[in-house]
Amino acid sequence: MTTGCGHPVLAPLLDPGRLPADEDPSQVRAMQVILRIERDAPPSRTDLLEAAATAAVAVCLDERARPGGEWHAAVAAWVDGRIRKLTRRARGAHWTAVSALPGVTVVVGGASVRALVPGLVSETPREVSRLQISGTDLPPDAPGPPDDDLPVVWLNPGLDLSVGKAAAQVGHATMLLAASLPADDLARWRADGLRCAVRVAHPRRWSLLGAEADSGRAVAVRDAGFTEVAPGSMTCIATWRPQPTA
Repeated sequence: MTTGCGHPVLAPLLDPGRLPADEDPSQVRAMQVILRIERDAPPSRTDLLEAAATAAVAVCLDERARPGGEWHAAVAAWVDGRIRKLTRRARGAHWTAVSALPGVTVVVGGASVRALVPGLVSETPREVSRLQISGTDLPPDAPGPPDDDLPVVWLNPGLDLSVGKAAAQVGHATMLLAASLPADDLARWRADGLRCAVRVAHPRRWSLLGAEADSGRAVAVRDAGFTEVAPGSMTCIATWRPQPTA
């Protein structure tokens, strides 16, 4: 699958040597991913993760993120460094406030997620910094098999990720997938609204997916280990189609 990138902003993701050895704390950048979780009508976990997976890559592939666009400098600086995402929950007036900030909102079923244009963590807008990063989770659900026509992000069945952590990981997976796709496939995916499925893999399938990732036929996310999981943990694997089967 690693055949090249049809989009200039995501090309640095394929360069393993892009990361600096040292990082100036004042220059740490992150994409803020806002999960809408209303108290009286929370979304399903799968819908929320699918919306997060699409929202993150949608910001990167937006026309405004291309060279010359108003988002390009911010997105390019983030992609060229360490890909950090901070997930926060919002409801009511707080959701309305963050919806006015630059970014992309994706709705899947009853779930809404807004991925904001990345920026310096030290300059996080007040509308965002006041939102909680953790403290709310959603129960597992049973979404059924993924649509054969959709890319799939498979979550590691051996990890107990919070919904916020999982949302960040699946967003990273779709970015890596987009960076790895041939230009024609990427164009088709964009035309379909960058829709994708998110599923927890069966242990047998996960083993097969690991082999796919090792051979370059799928893309894997290995976490830096700042929160919840050990450094180097493989949190999810993205495939262009649901194969291989368990």
